[in-house]
Amino acid sequence: MPKIVDHDQRRREIVEVTWRFIAREGIEKLNLRDLAAAAGYSNGALKPYFPTRDSLLAATFNYVAESTEKRVARTTSGLSALEAIAAFAREVLPLDELRCDEARVAVHFWHLALGDPHLAAVNAGTMDRWRSLLDFWLEQLLGTGHPKANAARDSLINFLMGAQAGSVLDNAINTPSSLEGQLEYRLETLQYIATAR
Repeated sequence: MPKIVDHDQRRREIVEVTWRFIAREGIEKLNLRDLAAAAGYSNGALKPYFPTRDSLLAATFNYVAESTEKRVARTTSGLSALEAIAAFAREVLPLDELRCDEARVAVHFWHLALGDPHLAAVNAGTMDRWRSLLDFWLEQLLGTGHPKANAARDSLINFLMGAQAGSVLDNAINTPSSLEGQLEYRLETLQYIATAR
């Protein structure tokens, strides 16, 4: 009787090996032959799950984004307004080993997405979900239709993306302690906007 293969589980295992590989070795060293070996599969065994390198990279970035978003859902449960925004930001900021690895994967992925509309669209989907979350919490904080809400939202997202890049490229300055201080500065600015109405 042929062995029953859980394709979703197999895809998940491959993606988990891939994101750890990219975080440790970088995207330039990633090839499907070595990846198959690292995942414990024979050469060519990845093809049925990920026919191209780009399909694997897109799935890997989505996996990292979804892992972040699951943590966000847990840590923001029961929170609102500024507290929820702070909890969200801390799940994205590279404040520990796991989130630093996620930042490394994101930075490598962005490099490729610059020249690939499909990969850029994958990133845009993540940013759209982040904007929706922040829109909800900013409306709680600032009220409906506040003239600075969009600027506050986009500024925070740009800070988070920049912090991920900074932690990879300039980690002597962008330490977890420094990033916490930068976040506090932004949260204080949001609080000021909210109370200045």
